[in-house]
Amino acid sequence: MSRNDPLLVQRPSSDHSPERSDAEEDALLTGERTRRSESRRGATFWREVGLFSWALIATAAVIVLAVVYQHGQSTGRREGRWAPGEKPEGKRNLVFMVSDGMGPTSLSMTRSFRQFQKDLPIDDILVLDKHHIGQSRTRSSSSLITDSAAGATAFSCGKKSYNGAISVLPDHSPCGTVLEAAKAAGYMTGLVVTTRITDATPACFSSHVNMRSYEDLIAEHQVGEYPLGRQVDLILGGGRCHFLPNSTSGSCRGDDKDIVQLAKSKGFSYIDNRDGFDELKLGSAAQLPLLGLVAEKDIPFEIDRRFENDVYPSLEEMARTALKALSDATRNSDKGFFIMIEGSRIDHAGHGNDPAAQVHEVLAYDRAFAAVLEFLENDSTPGVLVSTSDHETGGLAAARQLHESYPDYKWFPGVLANASHSSEHLEAKLHDYLDNEGNSASADKKRAYIRREFLEKGLGIFDAQDSEIDRLINPGDQVPAAYVFADIISRRAQIGWATHGHSAADVNIYASSPHDVLDLVGNHENIEVGQFLAKYLDLDLGEITRKLRDTETKPHAASERYAWMGEPLADEVVVDELDTYHGDFKKRSLESKPSHEDAEPRLRLERHSWLTFDSFSQMTDDEFGHHPT
Repeated sequence: MSRNDPLLVQRPSSDHSPERSDAEEDALLTGERTRRSESRRGATFWREVGLFSWALIATAAVIVLAVVYQHGQSTGRREGRWAPGEKPEGKRNLVFMVSDGMGPTSLSMTRSFRQFQKDLPIDDILVLDKHHIGQSRTRSSSSLITDSAAGATAFSCGKKSYNGAISVLPDHSPCGTVLEAAKAAGYMTGLVVTTRITDATPACFSSHVNMRSYEDLIAEHQVGEYPLGRQVDLILGGGRCHFLPNSTSGSCRGDDKDIVQLAKSKGFSYIDNRDGFDELKLGSAAQLPLLGLVAEKDIPFEIDRRFENDVYPSLEEMARTALKALSDATRNSDKGFFIMIEGSRIDHAGHGNDPAAQVHEVLAYDRAFAAVLEFLENDSTPGVLVSTSDHETGGLAAARQLHESYPDYKWFPGVLANASHSSEHLEAKLHDYLDNEGNSASADKKRAYIRREFLEKGLGIFDAQDSEIDRLINPGDQVPAAYVFADIISRRAQIGWATHGHSAADVNIYASSPHDVLDLVGNHENIEVGQFLAKYLDLDLGEITRKLRDTETKPHAASERYAWMGEPLADEVVVDELDTYHGDFKKRSLESKPSHEDAEPRLRLERHSWLTFDSFSQMTDDEFGHHPT
């Protein structure tokens, strides 16, 4: 063969070829003419048949794989997810989680606490840490520091509004929500929270009122007593007192309306305690629509709830129950479901500046987040999880300078690990003691009891000073005992707080996968989160807004155009511009005792003053006994 011959040209066998050598060997051994060439031709024939068959099978396999791949693209699945930047076609589920008040430092503090508590290596991190994809900017239309109402309106409507607004815009008109639009499109809907179901975040998805404090009216909207009728298929949380007539024990309503009975008349099944929750069998026995109000007001902080597990379900349990119930309810539907799940009381721990309560709340949220991921992984319907916070609460810092001299570069998670209860829980127990058996006790006996029962047993603090205990006995009108408890433990852990209110910090965005939510990767305005939710489910928020605006109670009275949204705002409430400095840098007195529940917008300007109270700022480090145990 010459160098230029084609590589595949058929060549005659050489004198040294294996074929010729075999033939000659046969002839020498048998004395007969060999038939090996005929047998080889037969072998060649069958080899060619085999190769042809293999080619047919391989071609068929490629075709099958291509069809499966194309089907995966059309249903949104490819290796467990849809193509980057795209969304599934057809049936799908959307889980939106809100970690109310949780800022980036909450994760840092909780991560270190967990590693210390369980003796874990530094790379053993939270589930949330593994799903961090970006950050959200949180300002409202009326302030650089948002409240939960304006923050949740950004999520539910995809629009900015004023602090205190419950899915109402600065022009005093309602805006259609993701939940309402999902219901109109045929999706099942749900709300799961650990605070009152009438609180700002769940309210923004299921009602429209001019101010977040109208919780009685919000309860009515949530069971369908408003222009769109019933929109929520599953409700789990606290806030039972807003659904009971004020003639009933345990009610906090201002009127005698029985919202539970109203809900039942609209088809809701109803549970109001742990036994009723257990009968749901983690969702498999749930009858929708379901109204589940498992606490009179808020479900206790997780640090306290864990000792009352027979009374209150956890956030993880409620999340698993809701997901199972909604999944079963949509099994034979061409639509999936939308659910909002909130770790509500992270915010309250921040308002109380209670680091021990906060780490347990974040861990509870992390477990619920993991439960949702597990559900999405195992469920046959494509789905996505998006999680973020409405704002940061407390101005939390994993650091605290205790002296005017150069600060220590330390914080001590072990101090938090010693605490068995929240400051809120201890305050309630302290008041009960002081109002009863402690009322007639001597000062020394009071100090000894408080030191032993509240500081040592409750907080794990064994070096409390008499001056600290005296402040617990007589905290003053402006400094609740819960704040004193919280500061005692914060100082020893060297955890710092800037405020008992919210801050303007950017908050984290998490997702089941960055490929699922490319629109939210990076830094975004909070309204972009709401816009993504609507986009993912192909929802028309504008159509819902038009329906709401067509329902005018008194169309000829401009101030009462939407009377069904409650009393109109006072003229002095700022809704569409940022407040400015008025030259009033000073300490103000409180009009009333502070609370972790947000006040109305303008009033908040007056009520933030207690974070600079004289009694704390004048205390020395020795009085606080700052050295960690």
